[in-house]
Amino acid sequence: MNAKDLKYILDIQSIIEELEIIKNRVSNNFINYKNDFIVKRAVERDLEIIGEAVRKLTEQNPNMALSSIKKIIGLRNMISHAYDSIDNELIWAIIQKDIPILNDKIKKLRDN
Repeated sequence: MNAKDLKYILDIQSIIEELEIIKNRVSNNFINYKNDFIVKRAVERDLEIIGEAVRKLTEQNPNMALSSIKKIIGLRNMISHAYDSIDNELIWAIIQKDIPILNDKIKKLRDN
């Protein structure tokens, strides 16, 4: 693995750790998340960074085995360009379900 790939992988892992801290801040509760605009913006920014890092990682490695690549990149684009139509329930579901799966896959890539 080259240095750029490792940087993107470590960036993604770091952001995933931040998302865990944020989830703890709102007691892992959707209503608390939805009612805290600072937390929502932090989560949106973190997901935007993850999407960009995944995009760059897969641009350099088109055969990289990351599931939901298009979904992750699409989410990044939606947050960046369609800010007025962000669905809080969708974002919450992604950080609850999809991010842990991504974390497992990123760990495997890092360890190979």
